[in-house]
Amino acid sequence: MRLNHFADSLESKLVTKEFNIINNQRIRWFNIILTLLGSSVVLFIIAPLINIIIATSITDLKEAAIDHQVIQSIKLTLMAAFLATLTSALAGIPLAYLLARKKFFGRSILLAIIDLPIIIPHSAAGIALLTVIGRQSFIGRFLGKGLTGTAIGISVAMAFVSLPFLVNAARQAFEAVPEKLEKVARTLGASPSRTFFTISLPLAWRGILSGMILMWARGISEFGAVVIIAYHPMTTPVMVFQRFNDYGLSYARSVAVLLILICVSIFVILRLLNYTKGQEPTNA
Repeated sequence: MRLNHFADSLESKLVTKEFNIINNQRIRWFNIILTLLGSSVVLFIIAPLINIIIATSITDLKEAAIDHQVIQSIKLTLMAAFLATLTSALAGIPLAYLLARKKFFGRSILLAIIDLPIIIPHSAAGIALLTVIGRQSFIGRFLGKGLTGTAIGISVAMAFVSLPFLVNAARQAFEAVPEKLEKVARTLGASPSRTFFTISLPLAWRGILSGMILMWARGISEFGAVVIIAYHPMTTPVMVFQRFNDYGLSYARSVAVLLILICVSIFVILRLLNYTKGQEPTNA
């Protein structure tokens, strides 16, 4: 009896061991396939950036860096995107909080409307904006001139196409904040505004900052809507297009590389700052 029990136990262990070996092999191959597929996506993103940087000589890059027109276009691009992000945050963050906390009729429609700028072709978005901020629009007649060909007009175009990134990120950040914390604050006598600024906003700040960074970065890269609103003064994406059309790849490449290096550097710094803030310990 004991011998049969020992044999059954040994057989069971061998079967289990064989099963574990086969299972581990399947997991290993599955992970290899996932790694290969994921690596292809990363390579697809990195390869063009690495190739354009390698193809650009240091001399061409230095010439672009001291070109007055290039410097002015980069300053305009960065500042217009910053202005678009800052002004959009003033209204976009409250809207995101409303969408995160309130359930109301038409909420799904409102969410769809917010995502519309992502779906609409950006050249069409630029033409649509002309009916609002162009010379013949109400704003144009009221001001005596439209916002076309101005830095403010460029900021409006950037804000229109990139606002969904901020609102959606902020909404998800507010949804991640436990609502019971806000209810406790209200029961202790805190007003809705004080609860928002002392509980909700500080706890959701990391996600909101990520959304602002994404909106700023998307605004910098915008071409289609901006070129309709303002060909001059030129943002850097418009300048890259103009130099490529007029002078060819070699003249446009150095400007493109300079913008890529500046944007990636600022983007990485902001991401690191955001990550560091998110890792700070909180006091109980």
